[in-house]
Amino acid sequence: MDQPLHVDAMCLLPDDAAHHIAHVLRMQTGQQIILFNGQGGQYDAEILRINKHNVEVQVIAHLDEERESHLDITLAQGISRGQHMDYTLQKAVELGVKQIVPVFSEHSSVRLNRDRQEKRYQHWRRIIISACEQCGRNRLPVLTHTETLADWLDDDNNDLKIILHPVTTSRLSQLDKPRHSLTLLAGPEGGFADNEIIHAQQKGYQPVALGPRILRTETAALAAISACQALWGDMC
Repeated sequence: MDQPLHVDAMCLLPDDAAHHIAHVLRMQTGQQIILFNGQGGQYDAEILRINKHNVEVQVIAHLDEERESHLDITLAQGISRGQHMDYTLQKAVELGVKQIVPVFSEHSSVRLNRDRQEKRYQHWRRIIISACEQCGRNRLPVLTHTETLADWLDDDNNDLKIILHPVTTSRLSQLDKPRHSLTLLAGPEGGFADNEIIHAQQKGYQPVALGPRILRTETAALAAISACQALWGDMC
């Protein structure tokens, strides 16, 4: 919920959440739900009223729950098509990334004008919120607006910078543990162009392969996040 929450507050749920509770879960007045507003912690609430268009609830308790990884992972993801991108974002949220940066690269097959970029941004944000609800995260990962790969390479100041590249012998386990933050740069369906890989390396990115097989874009990103969490994060 994108609004302040406190004990005893009464509020109307956002339209998507209200529809899910009333028409998908078919919950009833008097039942309890869990709320979060992306600012940490979660709130127990009781359903007071359900009608065709609205669900009103009352907050009854605050729980100081934290489920964020101590490893600050940014996924800079080459924009892929439709459901491939949606799947990547959904699972990246479940695996604990703190920030997602959609980037356009030379081999990106997706081209978006300004209006379509805003619509796609709102679509991706809804996927992130839904993924947080599903996995119990109560802080929303940051979703930046789309930018070019070159612009992102100039902006990135994380401790460890990794570009996923199948044609290298380097592995994640050979890298030093980041002090706090890292970036995983994953290409779109067609991968990165050679000049983009060179540019990334000039900006301090280290090329890493995820084994001897060439992985699809959504597989590569999620495998890399999982491996970083297992090496240095909350899976270790």
